Amino acid sequence: MTSTTDETTPTGETAPVRFWAVPDLPGLDFDPFLDDMLREDPITRIRLPNGEGYAWLVTRYEDVKAVTNDLRFSRQAVVGRSVTRLAPHFIPLDGAVGFADPPDHTRLRRSVAKAFTSRSVARVELRAQRIMDELVDAMEREGAPADLMTHVNGPFPLAVVSEIMGVPEQDRHLMRGWTSSILSSAHGRAHSDQAKEEIGGYFTELLGRPRATEDDDLAAQLSQAVAADELTLAEAVALAVLIQVSGAHAVTNNSANMLYALLTHPEQLARLRAEPALMPAAIEELLRFIPHRNGVGLARIAMEDVTVSGVRISPGEAVYASYLTANRDPDVFADPERLDFDRGPTPHLAFGHGPHYCVGPMLARLESRITLATLLDRLPGLRLAVPPEEVRWRRGALIRGPETLPVTWDTAGSAG
Repeated sequence: MTSTTDETTPTGETAPVRFWAVPDLPGLDFDPFLDDMLREDPITRIRLPNGEGYAWLVTRYEDVKAVTNDLRFSRQAVVGRSVTRLAPHFIPLDGAVGFADPPDHTRLRRSVAKAFTSRSVARVELRAQRIMDELVDAMEREGAPADLMTHVNGPFPLAVVSEIMGVPEQDRHLMRGWTSSILSSAHGRAHSDQAKEEIGGYFTELLGRPRATEDDDLAAQLSQAVAADELTLAEAVALAVLIQVSGAHAVTNNSANMLYALLTHPEQLARLRAEPALMPAAIEELLRFIPHRNGVGLARIAMEDVTVSGVRISPGEAVYASYLTANRDPDVFADPERLDFDRGPTPHLAFGHGPHYCVGPMLARLESRITLATLLDRLPGLRLAVPPEEVRWRRGALIRGPETLPVTWDTAGSAG
């Protein structure tokens, strides 16, 4: 649902403002509003269901890159403002890195960066593969059909990010509940705020625990950064919450979306089985293709006059940049609605761009590769157990993904 009104801007102009309802969409359907704006009005004013006023929406690839890498657009300036937005509440804690601008942003990222280097991620790989194998073993024992969200895509990313963070196995059910409450717009602000308070209290306590000198999990690193006055405790807790929540939830849904895309594109699935070396390119194309969220992420505020592709954005105006539309820009990706493993290098923006580029893309790629490769290898004939239109999708979610993903496979000769 969209509607158009006229609104007077700070410069006295009257310009159209489009209301974007951001519907719950089935499957991997691309939002028709975003598709229309990309093709017809790539820099436009919008109003979202919550917050106040309007914001600019930037949709084309080059414009998205320009806005997200331009320090004249501030994330910090969003704090304390009721910017028009999808959710009734802001998702990160106020001190989170997502709301920071350089140089504070650079300082905050430095404290967690070494947990996501190629060497650190490589150390996690063997343990991650063991976790996946154990999950698939248990699913095979129960037999087909089975729900991948229950058996694999839910527990696997949660276990991996908890290993990195240092969250004990017995506490991971708490993480699952808090994450679900924080990253849904369906339960209202009070429910989300309570979950943020509780998970913040948990990590305040975890970071304060005595640690052995050989501990190298992320909680230990953050504790050391607080002790060295590199971070405040509030900053360390906000970082821990952000990584724990987004690290589990985003990979859970993205890996499930990848599987759904493959299971509904049987030719690509068959090719990936036949050509395992194609996996890295396939993952990059799936990252580009999948509309991984509803709406848009955090806004930025223009701190001075900025012109983007001939459109003047005034100081104080909010701006949203859509990575989803950037990844479907036909000027960059030929036939962008087609899932094509032969595109060659895919310069997608699924992990963001500029200072706020995702801190853990290597880990996300590793988890996606382990998930897809293991399931395709271990479960011959893997396929949906219901027609695609009967797969249930999360409603009121900020990150898109299936609620359940029922599958079956050929049990004769499957690996155990």
